[in-house]
Amino acid sequence: MQVELLYHTPDPERAIATAARLCYAPVGASELMETMPQERVESVLSTIMSSGHFSTLEHASYTFAIEGVSRVLTHQLVRHRLASFNQQSQRYVKFKDGFPYVTPDTVKQDEVANAAYESLMEHAARTYQELLDAGIPAEDARFVLPNATETKIVTTMNVRELMHFFDLRCCNRAQWEIQELALKMLELVRPTAPYIFATAGAPCVHSSCPEGKMTCGNPFPKARRN
Repeated sequence: MQVELLYHTPDPERAIATAARLCYAPVGASELMETMPQERVESVLSTIMSSGHFSTLEHASYTFAIEGVSRVLTHQLVRHRLASFNQQSQRYVKFKDGFPYVTPDTVKQDEVANAAYESLMEHAARTYQELLDAGIPAEDARFVLPNATETKIVTTMNVRELMHFFDLRCCNRAQWEIQELALKMLELVRPTAPYIFATAGAPCVHSSCPEGKMTCGNPFPKARRN
């Protein structure tokens, strides 16, 4: 899995604090953006994060390039409907000499299961190629490709949606592949807005675990606020 932060709102914490402060300031946003002291920025952010007035978090966004993940992961990812997505098309992109796929560790660690898994992937690859060779359009040949097939996707989320995403997907109860993605994304965004993302992660970082009897019992590691 490769995850790259392609772009984010410049100085996201100042942008968010400016949007929040504008509601109560006699001056314009551009002046606030330029003149607000850093201590005031952090004071405004503290109020936002403690009061739950998260609408202002929507004024900053992040764009990620994600590669080497399965369609299993992206089927989960696109359920975050407030995000934007562009995914590699299986209709227009043809696979040659087989197709890349993701193998879960549980399968790799079982010799019999792994052999069966590899056999199925090889059979799917042969069938896919046979359909293409027979003149079947790629948009129809792709029907035989499994959820394990690797894909590439670009996604953009505002900070409010990112916090929600981390809440759900950093949790140990999340499916392993999307949890790995969420942790990598969190690692990338934290340095860009350390105050906002200081308590980002699974719910046990900032409150109590909501999983009830399904709880893992292992608190998510907290980052220190500068």
